[in-house]
Amino acid sequence: MNKAVNDGVWSGSWVARRLGVELDGDDTLTGLLGLALRRNPKRAHLLVSNVLGKHVPQSPSVVYGHGLALGRRVRELLGDDAARRAVVLGYAETATGLGQSVADGLALAPCLHSTRRPVPGVARAGGFEESHSHATSHLLLPEDPALLAGPGPLVLVDDEFSTGNTVLNTIRDLHARHPRDHYVVVALVDMRSPADAGRLDAFAAEMGVRVDLVTTACGTVRLPEGVLEKGRELVTRFEDPHPGAGATARPAPAGPRPSDGRITRVDLRWPRGLPDGARHGFTPGHRARLEAALPGMAARIADALPEGARRVHVLGFEELMYTPLRLAHELEQRTPSAEIRFSTTTRSPVLAVDDPGYAIRTRLVFPAHDDPADGPGERYAYNVAGAGFDAVVAVVDSAADTPALHAPDGLLARLAEHIPHVLLTVVPTYVPGAAEAPERPAMLPEPLRGPAFSSYAPDEVGWLLQDLSDVTLEAPTEEREEAIQSGGAHYAESLPVEYQPSEEYQRLFHSALDASAARIATAVGAVTETVLAERSPRPVLVSLARAGTPVGVLMRRWARHRHGLDLPHYAVSIVRGRGIDANALRWLAAHHDPADVVFVDGWTGKGAITRELGAALAQFEETAGVGGFDPEIAVLADPGSCVRTYGTREDFLIPSACLNSTVSGLISRTVLRADLVGPHDYHGAKFYRELAGADVSVAFLDAVTDRFNEVGDAVDAQVKELLAADRTPTWEGWAAVERISEEQGIHDVNLVKPGVGETTRVLLRRVPWKILARAGAGPDLDHVRLLAEQRGVPVEEVAGLPYTCVGLIHPKYTRGATGADGKAVAV
Repeated sequence: MNKAVNDGVWSGSWVARRLGVELDGDDTLTGLLGLALRRNPKRAHLLVSNVLGKHVPQSPSVVYGHGLALGRRVRELLGDDAARRAVVLGYAETATGLGQSVADGLALAPCLHSTRRPVPGVARAGGFEESHSHATSHLLLPEDPALLAGPGPLVLVDDEFSTGNTVLNTIRDLHARHPRDHYVVVALVDMRSPADAGRLDAFAAEMGVRVDLVTTACGTVRLPEGVLEKGRELVTRFEDPHPGAGATARPAPAGPRPSDGRITRVDLRWPRGLPDGARHGFTPGHRARLEAALPGMAARIADALPEGARRVHVLGFEELMYTPLRLAHELEQRTPSAEIRFSTTTRSPVLAVDDPGYAIRTRLVFPAHDDPADGPGERYAYNVAGAGFDAVVAVVDSAADTPALHAPDGLLARLAEHIPHVLLTVVPTYVPGAAEAPERPAMLPEPLRGPAFSSYAPDEVGWLLQDLSDVTLEAPTEEREEAIQSGGAHYAESLPVEYQPSEEYQRLFHSALDASAARIATAVGAVTETVLAERSPRPVLVSLARAGTPVGVLMRRWARHRHGLDLPHYAVSIVRGRGIDANALRWLAAHHDPADVVFVDGWTGKGAITRELGAALAQFEETAGVGGFDPEIAVLADPGSCVRTYGTREDFLIPSACLNSTVSGLISRTVLRADLVGPHDYHGAKFYRELAGADVSVAFLDAVTDRFNEVGDAVDAQVKELLAADRTPTWEGWAAVERISEEQGIHDVNLVKPGVGETTRVLLRRVPWKILARAGAGPDLDHVRLLAEQRGVPVEEVAGLPYTCVGLIHPKYTRGATGADGKAVAV
């Protein structure tokens, strides 16, 4: 009887012919919208979105893509600074998924959606009315009341902007509580009538605020006289039980009613404590956790699908739109051989007519199953029955996993009457303040994120570290060197005093950045593309703090720029001679597939950290029983030929090596000291908030990111060459260091630091003896020469040096050493 929703006929033509309704506006409108009828005393017609994922099953990529595109336009409108201070508010129930998708496009802002489900113990932070809806009251229930209290822009997201009443009611309510000067209204379609078109500007002037409007398309609905009465008559005439016209899907007349025995449950292994949506707020940190978990959850659904399923429907539940959408989108990416569609159940009663020119072809009717505050009633799933689906995946939250869901007339039974295979997956309902069971071990806290820890945006990196900002850890460089070389202390037990660059040195940094940004961008693109091609299509980037962290952020940015991927990114501590932070590895293994983890660093010197990581991961597997981590590091530059995955093997100046915390998110190097770091603690680090005035961390990232467009061709060529090349490590750097150590009479490879980056570290953090520079080395060494001059360190040019430069730490150091033998001399 029923066919697919889109038969090449506009799905609004049936209503248009019978009521004389006209849709005027952009050419894209008829592709975005169809028309249907509903029994509503305020409005006869219903605009049915083809791209929202509510009433009409649609490709998840199309649904999610429209939200992302709107969010990116809002970010362009606001700029990154304002975007970080913004809050996105989506409207229940229809625009909950759209609102969170817009927030994903905006990337930097938290999200909240209104709800019609009161939650005991959660205070109401606002509310408003939706005058034309069948269910009008909206509640705002953020877990953190401060979410709506900030002065930054408020981005209000709905599926359509028709009269503007809902938006005006919202702004009035929230502005009275928390005034702000900028609001952005976002909708898929702007369908205001000419009479309503000027209301928004007038309202903004009256309130003394700025209100912007961002939409995908605009137009208007032209309604003839008496359309409301005509609509009521049509609904009455075509509503069941009208012979031959009804399209409400009924159960088969013969045979036993399906039972729960035909329902397959799928355990997603939802991350503990992660909100199921934005009912109580959803932050960029939450988004990063979800992104990391999605591949594994989608894989579990894919594994549970029947063999040979070609058309699969993922069905969300009323306000629970975003999570099912993201699961469907991930499933679509994972199973290209199957056609995946997405929509959700709804409270909205709409007439169903099985006609290609009508937007709602079929409807399933079932009782509410989440104990709604407004009492029992009917709920609906449209265009699911009769659409030829081989399987349906019903996604509900745990509050809705009730006996009513599993009843003989419940949603699952109704689906089973029309679709051969029904899968059920239940997402834990997030309730603020509720105890988790089992509780997450105290030794595995969530990652630290900016702006509370580091000057990076919260979505750029999560630090698997503990904050030691209030502990005095700095010691004079000479004291540290004496203690380290005498064996009295490990270098990771204290911190050097942060180097404060002179104006001349700062000018050198910016000059070096201008000169090398494109070269760095090319290397970033090359190493990221190599990782995506050879390691994982959705890698989890884990940078080795802190030199690897800017590189990890840039790789994450490249993946988003080139592929639209939002990769999870964390920073962990690894200490020479002590290994990698085992508690950080435990957290990663608990939240991600270790096989997807790619460790990231800035550059290789002699490969000491590469060796350290391999040994540490082998030990972790033996002691913790957790394996699967790949020990190979991905680096921006591999002049030591120590790894297979790199952007370049040139030894050139990476400006992030020129400075310390002020180019690394204001984070210190990591600290491992027994009195501060217990067996169940992450390694520590400090956040130097007081250095914010000198911080160039984001400026460095942005300068490189700005070059991504111009280096695309160069990256493609370099990646093609890399993938075809033999990149087996030769460990040339290690051999060179051993040779230099003997030639210089040092006899300790730990005091030989090869490469521009390592030499800079020697000058900034240790007591340097001398610098070896490749004969003819140019501007890449300008900052090294300046630092050496400031510290009275000789620079010797050496022919045939395999690196651009090598830094030598004082051998046999004692305090006050100035002689070539590293010993103190009388003055």
